[in-house]
Parts: sequence; C-alpha cells; structure tokens
Amino acid sequence: MANHKSALKRIKQSEKRRLRNRQVNSQLKTALKSFYSAVEKKTEGSEMVEVHRKTVSEIGRAATKGVLHKRTASRKISRITTFMQKAQAPVATVAG
Repeated sequence: MANHKSALKRIKQSEKRRLRNRQVNSQLKTALKSFYSAVEKKTEGSEMVEVHRKTVSEIGRAATKGVLHKRTASRKISRITTFMQKAQAPVATVAG
C-alpha cells in the first residue's frame, strides 16, 4: 500500500480513470457492433448513414476523453466509412 499522500491520491485518480475508460470502451464496442450489424443486414441507406454518424460521434468522444489516441480514432472512422461505402456500392458483374 502507498505510504505517501501523493501516492494515495494517484491511486484514487487511477481508479477513477480506469472506470471511466472501461465505460467509454464498452460504449464504443457496443456502437461498433450495432454499426457492423446494421451494415451486414443491408439496412436502408438513410438508416445506415444515421448509425454511421452515431458511431463516428462515439469514436470522436472516446478520442476527446483520451481513451483512444486521435490517430487510432481517425483510423477507425476511416475503416468504418470505407466498410459502409463498400456495402452501399452496387455489385458490379463482369460480362465475359
């Protein structure tokens, strides 16, 4: 156990941050799951865009709070956007 006042304070701060990070990560994982399931179900375009917007917002919030690094957040946003665009694109058939 800590012997100094500052070490005790540090333990309290670390525990608060751990709990906050855990909550934000959990919300982020839930948002990503709902996004991928919505895209896989090929939901209507406007509904898919709405789910995408909410997911991007959740990722941005995690980056703002310091749970995710800003480049990690940017990469995740880029990947889910690409995933959604591929799902929305019409399937091209090769005539041969």
